[in-house]
Amino acid sequence: MNTINNTGLNTDLYWQEETVKIADGTEQQLTQEDFFSMLTEQLANQDPTAPVDNDQMVAQMTSFTMADGISQLNEKFESFAASMTSNQALQASSLIGQNVLVQGNVGYMANEGDGISGVIVNEKTVQNMTITIENQFGEVIKTIDAGTQSAGNIEFEWDGKDKHGNQMAPGEYVINATGELNGEGVQLNTAVNRHVGSVSLAGSGQGVILNLDGDVSINLDDVIQIGS
Repeated sequence: MNTINNTGLNTDLYWQEETVKIADGTEQQLTQEDFFSMLTEQLANQDPTAPVDNDQMVAQMTSFTMADGISQLNEKFESFAASMTSNQALQASSLIGQNVLVQGNVGYMANEGDGISGVIVNEKTVQNMTITIENQFGEVIKTIDAGTQSAGNIEFEWDGKDKHGNQMAPGEYVINATGELNGEGVQLNTAVNRHVGSVSLAGSGQGVILNLDGDVSINLDDVIQIGS
């Protein structure tokens, strides 16, 4: 059954962290222990007739201490950011097995008879709204007449059958919505519900990734609505 309605995460968490250490030059950095060892050596071997100036020595120690403090602060910020991302991934794991609404017009039917649902974003009242379902070959297999619809989010649900009542095979299907505004044809934006199969933690600051059925991955921030 096709419907139109104008409305006006578990333990399957997969990590994709980098485990291979990449040389970044930190092995050549001067540590606090190295600095004070060099300073002690300098004091022990200084010229008795021209000792190291106290102000100069204090300035060197202060400069190094400030640099070391900034380095430690950066490390703490990096650790904090990693912790926040990990917590976000754990929270996102509760989405596994649920549907999320994402912007786009490509839906995926995992099993025969599942159908596809979503939302038509209608900013103004349109006449003769039509929703078409296309298969992977670009053939229109189903047309749903929605008539006149006022502004709002128009929820739709396709039952997975073609215009002859035949059940369609699992796979991707394209949802297009058109209508008439002031006598002219307009293309309407769509969003579809997709099933979350797993959650992963991406590298390079990409954050949490949702892996959807149909081998599609999106950022967690791309989710418009949870559940359907």
